[in-house]
Amino acid sequence: MMIDAPVGTGADPKTLLIVDDDKPFLQRIARAMESRGFLVETADSIADGMAKVDANPPQYAVVDMRLGDGNGLDVIELLRTRRPDSRAVVLTGYGNIATAVTAVKLGAIDYLSKPSDADDILRALTQGPADKAPPPDNPMSADRVRWEHIQRVYELCERNVSETARRLNMHRRTLQRILAKRAPR
Repeated sequence: MMIDAPVGTGADPKTLLIVDDDKPFLQRIARAMESRGFLVETADSIADGMAKVDANPPQYAVVDMRLGDGNGLDVIELLRTRRPDSRAVVLTGYGNIATAVTAVKLGAIDYLSKPSDADDILRALTQGPADKAPPPDNPMSADRVRWEHIQRVYELCERNVSETARRLNMHRRTLQRILAKRAPR
């Protein structure tokens, strides 16, 4: 379905790839972004998303961090190599500072926690470099700071659970349980 391009983009439609394994969310966001002037393609796996990036790299992408078959950062990294001028946003229910930094290093322009609505996604995709996010209303709790530290060490250890557990002086199974849970508030 082709929709008129948003104002200021010329005659070319803005292409958008959305990669998420939550099908109701994927369909809802795809419809919402189509109504905002994007030509949308969807993928519900890393493999499908990477195939679509290989075939026709989009101008924009919205990629879930964790999918059933891998890490969404792989799609971001491939997109950045195939189309350096692309703008990608990472969505996640497992937000933390370490993965946000990794996402930005790999080429993402923003990192949003789920649930995010279409307006949040549109704002993230189209904001200029001078636009700054507002400061948080609530500071992180002590539990959240601990969780962030664990995530940072986990990323520094290239997602190796055994090495992370050794560096944190923690039992590996305890660490696995912590990593499987959502971030504390």
